Amino acid sequence: MDLKQHIRSIPDFPKPGILFYDISTLLSHPHAWRATVERLAGALRPHEPDLLVGIESRGFLVAAPLAYELGRGFAMVRKMGKLPGRTVRFTYDLEYGTDTIEIQEDAITRGQRVVVLDDLVATGGTMQAAIDLVRQRGGDVVAAGCIIELTFLRGRDRIDVPFTSMVAFDS
Repeated sequence: MDLKQHIRSIPDFPKPGILFYDISTLLSHPHAWRATVERLAGALRPHEPDLLVGIESRGFLVAAPLAYELGRGFAMVRKMGKLPGRTVRFTYDLEYGTDTIEIQEDAITRGQRVVVLDDLVATGGTMQAAIDLVRQRGGDVVAAGCIIELTFLRGRDRIDVPFTSMVAFDS
């Protein structure tokens, strides 16, 4: 199955000049969505993760069913102020400024093998920040993955763990 055929492109969203790759159409197609989860599971199973971490918010849609499929735990990385309880923050640089993400203080056990997931990787900055945050909490990040990779932005080059994507767009 060609998963690319189930991903809708929306020009000028969220602002002019941006081409948004929408996974809603993939999620709504049961066979394509099942194939996506199964392919990701096949690619990530050899890394033997204990925990899958999803990046807000569409990364939750990837990591949670994949954790279920692999029989592993799931944790969330969110924007600052969105998680209850005690959290740990990580601030990272953007092209023009900074951003801060958080994880719950007790989400990761030292030494746990972790895979970090998102729906899409563009520049790789948020993915690498989430990897760094997991490491700061004592997790051993063994891999990262996504559904869509925008290869022309070379985000893979910033990610310092084995990385897999299901679909690549070159422009």
